[in-house]
Parts: sequence; C-alpha cells; structure tokens
Amino acid sequence: MHRTGVVHTQFQSIEIWKSGLATEFRVAGALHAWHHQKRFLTGLAWDLIAAAALLRKEGPPKSILMLGLAGGTAFRVLRHLLPECEFTALDIDGEIIQAAKEHMALEDLGIEIHTKDAYPWLSENRQKFDVVFDDIYLAGKTDVFRPQAWNPELLRHLQRAVAPGGVLAVNLVTGAGHRRMQSLTRRILCDAYPRVRSLRTPAGMNEVLVAGDYVATGRQLKPYHGQFQDWRDRTFWNRIEVTLRS
Repeated sequence: MHRTGVVHTQFQSIEIWKSGLATEFRVAGALHAWHHQKRFLTGLAWDLIAAAALLRKEGPPKSILMLGLAGGTAFRVLRHLLPECEFTALDIDGEIIQAAKEHMALEDLGIEIHTKDAYPWLSENRQKFDVVFDDIYLAGKTDVFRPQAWNPELLRHLQRAVAPGGVLAVNLVTGAGHRRMQSLTRRILCDAYPRVRSLRTPAGMNEVLVAGDYVATGRQLKPYHGQFQDWRDRTFWNRIEVTLRS
C-alpha cells in the first residue's frame, strides 16, 4: 500500500493509504477504518462488532444504532449479511464521514448518518433499536481514548434506546492504559443485565461486550459463515470467540 493523502479534521489527522483493491484510514499509526472491494473481514475489532449485532435472541436485527461510525467498516460487513436492516449512525467528526464517502463508498451502505455528539443526542433520543452499539473513541497524540466513562445516567440513555428483546453492545480497546475502562464497563454491564457475553479474536486488541436479558451463544454465528465467498473472510469469522461474562 502507499499513502495517497492526509485529512486533518477538528478531531484527528487521517492518513489515507491505498492499494489496487483496498483503502485504509490510519490515525496515530493505527488502522482506523478499512475498505476492500472484494472482502469484508479483517481479523480485528470490526469483525467482532458485526458479530455482536447478530446475537439477539429473536434472530437478525431489523434496526441498528451505531455510536461512532468513522469509515463504516463494521456496517459494510453487516450490510452484506443483513441487506434489509435499517442502519443509523452518529459521529461527531463530519470530515471523516466525508472522507469515507469519497474513498470508502460509505454512501453505498444506506446509513442514516447524524453528524453530532452522540451523548447529547442520546439524552434526547426516544427512538428504539434492536441493537445499540457504543464504539465511541477519540484519537489522542499516541493512542485512542473514550471521551466519557459509562455512568448510571449514560447507561440509562443507552438502555432507553434498546427495543424490547434487543441488546446493548460496546467495543473496548484492551491492553495497557485501557484496563481500568475495560474493567469498569464490564462491571457496569454485569450489574445491569442478566446476560453478558464477550467477543474476541486472536489477532485483535479489542473486546466487545454484548448485554441483554438474553444473548445468544456463538452457535448463532455459524450460519453466516456460508455468506462469505472469500476463504480469508470465512477463516476470520470462524476465529471469533464468544464467551459468557455473567
């Protein structure tokens, strides 16, 4: 791949890297969004985010709210698997959304996008979604960080957005500097819900938690394996591990 440009937004500096088939957004040296013309999965956090949205008891969701969109990598997987699902997303950085439209075919995914700060929006929101996903991270000089830790008020806003029978999910960066946030979020979810499952993949540096009155096991992911034509996508899908947290 070779770097084709840099976009400086109010919130971050995004390096754009391209090859014949793929485009990457890199922020502070880390992969921030990915688009491939023939493949869907990466072996990283976006695979977990897509899989987490499929663990609802009643089966495939009809609506998904994503807080933190960036290049729409996870939604690209989900649009492939759920062609009829309604997608809604919020992202505070309108310039990265524009860059994703120009370089990652974001408009092809049919997402209702709100360029707003997700937390104030949530406090006013009265819509309900089968899946609500919190993937809000901002870029620091050397690492990403969550702009706000979960607290009882934020949890109430998130819960209010979840439709009956739905699930609430969160993406957490793991490793040094992130363990306190990871442990706090786990504890809050396990205290608030009867069922919490954790999704990981061997090469990833993230944990995705899915919470609800009922959250399906990893068996619910197996039927989707056949929807991926590329052997690398199927391999990455099979590597997703789902374990019980509560």
